Amino acid sequence: MAKLIYTAITSLDGYTADATGSFDWSTPDEEVHAHVNDGERAIGTYLYGRRMYEVMGFWEVAPLGEALTNDPEPLLEDEPDEMRDYAAIWRAADKIVYSSSLDTADTERTRIERSFDPDAVRALKESSDQDLSIGGPTLAALAIRAGLVDEFAFYISPVIIGGGLAALPSDVQVDLTLLESRTFGNGVVFARYAVTS
Repeated sequence: MAKLIYTAITSLDGYTADATGSFDWSTPDEEVHAHVNDGERAIGTYLYGRRMYEVMGFWEVAPLGEALTNDPEPLLEDEPDEMRDYAAIWRAADKIVYSSSLDTADTERTRIERSFDPDAVRALKESSDQDLSIGGPTLAALAIRAGLVDEFAFYISPVIIGGGLAALPSDVQVDLTLLESRTFGNGVVFARYAVTS
């Protein structure tokens, strides 16, 4: 059975965006981005809410380079290899977007579901050959409350932002076992936990 993994970049005080909605402080450097990419290679399906999907849609529309897209201004051509690598990883995966307001998807390999159905996600985990990733704390909170998340993979940025969008819901307790940790040169700390059965 596939795992459902919640991956997030957070502040030290546990937020994914500040009170204004900004997450500029969380931009990964090349070392962190390469690590994120390695973790994402096993993902076959991304689960998103509308807002996270709109942010992540950048990876679909940003041209990889003129040779691949015939775009006269390839946005990622002069970016680090890690960004082009992530774009290819993201484009190769399926996406499910939970939204009551989106009529159509702007990206390939994407379908829209009107509501989050825990039973449907359980069935998807059981039938998938590759792991699933859930993105965005609002949608992740639904999955956490339903007992669907198998692993948490957090990149903790060396910044305190004092408030905003919390990475985790405040009304659940989940016991965890540390699987992996790593400190990067820029001060980011990675911690990956499995849910204790």
